[in-house]
Amino acid sequence: YHLLSHPAAATEQVFGHLKDEFYAGREFASYEQFKNELDAYIIHWNTKRRQIRLEGHTPEEFRNMSLTA
Repeated sequence: YHLLSHPAAATEQVFGHLKDEFYAGREFASYEQFKNELDAYIIHWNTKRRQIRLEGHTPEEFRNMSLTA
């Protein structure tokens, strides 16, 4: 049984990264600060984070490569 065959595996993986990279050990002065920083992290995750499975490209670079190919 492969972990990624589980329907919720991708979501669990994202929340694991979110907890480890964004939230672990941090305190926020307010809900607004938390929300603003979480929004920025999600934008980073979806556009700027380099990934081995995308041949070292960011998701944004990879999408642009696919559009120009």
